[in-house]
Amino acid sequence: MIVMDAAIRAVELTKHYDIYPRPADRLIEAITRRPRHTVFPALQDVSFEVKRGEVVGIIGRNGAGKSTLLKILSRITEPTEGGADLFGRVASLLEVGTGFHPDLTGRENIFLNGAILGMSKAEIRRKFDEIVAFAEVDRFIDTPVKRYSSGMHVRLAFAIAAHLEPEILVIDEVLAVGDAAFQQKCLGKMDQVASRDGRTVLFVSHNMGAVQSLCSRAVWIEAGVVEQDGPTARVIGSYLETMMTLEGMPVGDRTDRSGDGRARLTAVVVESTDLGPVIRPTSRLKITLRYKSRERLHRSRFLIGIYDYANTGIYALNSEAVTSVEPGLAEEGTVTAVTDPKALLMY
Repeated sequence: MIVMDAAIRAVELTKHYDIYPRPADRLIEAITRRPRHTVFPALQDVSFEVKRGEVVGIIGRNGAGKSTLLKILSRITEPTEGGADLFGRVASLLEVGTGFHPDLTGRENIFLNGAILGMSKAEIRRKFDEIVAFAEVDRFIDTPVKRYSSGMHVRLAFAIAAHLEPEILVIDEVLAVGDAAFQQKCLGKMDQVASRDGRTVLFVSHNMGAVQSLCSRAVWIEAGVVEQDGPTARVIGSYLETMMTLEGMPVGDRTDRSGDGRARLTAVVVESTDLGPVIRPTSRLKITLRYKSRERLHRSRFLIGIYDYANTGIYALNSEAVTSVEPGLAEEGTVTAVTDPKALLMY
């Protein structure tokens, strides 16, 4: 059904990427005319419509195709097939630093982004003080943004996107870079621009609590296709139920993993360092990863994330940040990580 007051209309959006085993294979393929790549379907026949003034959450696991969808809607990348129409000015906040010229100051980047949105200098000046106050960067507004921290980048980028009056606001998980207080401030602003100003918001997040409180509708994307589209509570419930089912399955039996398969996790064991399988809130967690590879692992890195029931990240371990993994790991073995219970609320 075609919605007459649609702000966004996507019709059978498909995006395929060519994956080459080695960079040189691109040149070899061009010379020999023989395929040396595999095709990865990031999106497949995605169709939906968003009405004016509607706030829609896009949910799904990492690698499901959410960011690819937003990049197509923001005209950053072109679809392989299908098309999308957006009716109104669009402001996108997809990655830290996107839309900023690193050598320009914060002030100059505000005017640059306003000009891109088609606003006059007079319109931008009227909003300038609000943007600076919201972003909390008044002391650094005349400093080149290449000297900004990632948090300052996000604060200024969101303030520009939200205050320069686009009809459509597209926001990816980039808000996770900001601190908790600023995230709440952003969620409040998104709610305001949608409910009071009647603007359309497309919001991608792994924070199910934020999606639940902000969005009246959710679209769940799984492996590049729309798995479910409907009221937020129902869609989130189905998504979490599926995730819990998958998490209860042995890692070696799961078929939903990404990557080229050269190295695979075959088992994950989580226990406490003092009580074994019994885990308390104050326990130090011992996480053992068993892996198997086709060849010895060189310059390997292991990442572990811990999430709550709403799929909100609460803890992360990075082998490079904690200690270096010995070079040339055997083709098969285990890696063990131990958490600090005092930091379990840090992410």
